Amino acid sequence: MKRKLLPVLTILTLLSCAGVKKSQTGKWVSLFDGKSLANWKVGANAETFSVDSGMIMVHGNTAHLFYDGKEKDHDFKNFEFKADVMTYPGANSGIYFHTVYQEKSWPVKGYEVQVNNSHTDWRRTGSLYGINDVREVYVQDYEWYTEYIKVEGKHVIIKVNDKTTVDYIEPDDVKRGKGNEQRLISSGTFALQGHDPKSIVHFKNIMVKVLPD
Repeated sequence: MKRKLLPVLTILTLLSCAGVKKSQTGKWVSLFDGKSLANWKVGANAETFSVDSGMIMVHGNTAHLFYDGKEKDHDFKNFEFKADVMTYPGANSGIYFHTVYQEKSWPVKGYEVQVNNSHTDWRRTGSLYGINDVREVYVQDYEWYTEYIKVEGKHVIIKVNDKTTVDYIEPDDVKRGKGNEQRLISSGTFALQGHDPKSIVHFKNIMVKVLPD
């Protein structure tokens, strides 16, 4: 009896471990290896993004860098996300979530979390862009800070250095205007924004923690 049970138990244990490894639920996982843009995808103006000294450096024409790796098959629903960010004077950028790869132009799907400490756009770092905007400047240019996003159901929390800037619940019957129909909670990947040639932004320590659906 023991000889028959042992192989079955071994198989069940291996399957269980494989499932945990695949989902990585509840654990912080790095999305950026600090050395290359492996597992990330960019279409037009790819030269806007480069890697140096453990950072993704953003400087160039309008472009977006999408996470395209194996973690959750780059399709996240409920999650915690965080990245260390530094802006240069006059820079504008953003972090998209629940989006999907586009070859060019501004992503039409998902939400954008603003990165902007001194650009002419009044919507500052920590805004849920165009939905729940903040005017207050929480951090300065040339200063590394942590931008944090949590999505659980229809609840979105954004923090800048552990200070909550947005606490938003998407209404069940929400309707967006023309051109913004897909600015909704759904699921999808993350994207970093290259806004314009005058904007210089650095990202590092890009992490995600998958939460149960």
